[in-house]
Amino acid sequence: MSEENITQETPKKEKKKSKKDSEIEALKAELDAKADLLARTAAEFDNFKKRTERERVSVAEFAKAGLIKQLLPILDNIDRAAAADKSSDDYIKGIELIVKQFETLATNLGIEELAQTGDQFDPNFHEAVMHIEDESLGENVIADVLQKGYKIGDTVIRAAMVKVAN
Repeated sequence: MSEENITQETPKKEKKKSKKDSEIEALKAELDAKADLLARTAAEFDNFKKRTERERVSVAEFAKAGLIKQLLPILDNIDRAAAADKSSDDYIKGIELIVKQFETLATNLGIEELAQTGDQFDPNFHEAVMHIEDESLGENVIADVLQKGYKIGDTVIRAAMVKVAN
């Protein structure tokens, strides 16, 4: 090779190298940008999870406070009844009013009773704790409610304890 050919090849190689180097640098810069974006996104997601958990706890506390606020007048009346003369007619009337307040509160909250005597037994809503033979009642009919059960919407709060016939 002549000296002239060597000098012509060197600039071509240098151009190729510098072009490759610039591509590598561009790819490294893009990779750094993506890594930074990933780190920021992960941090934002972590902050979102923490904020969501704080909001969930706050909403639960707010709901509890609202329920307790509705229970306080009933608790006040229970205290008054406990301090009253137990042999008076007013005492019995007071207890009946407290029960009525609870029933009104349950209705306002959307709480429903699950079992009545004569209803068909349903294991999704009732817990059979006794079985009896009674020809006057049909098969799998609730003969007696031993403990009331309740639900809100489709969610069972407590299954009813019942005595089932046949």
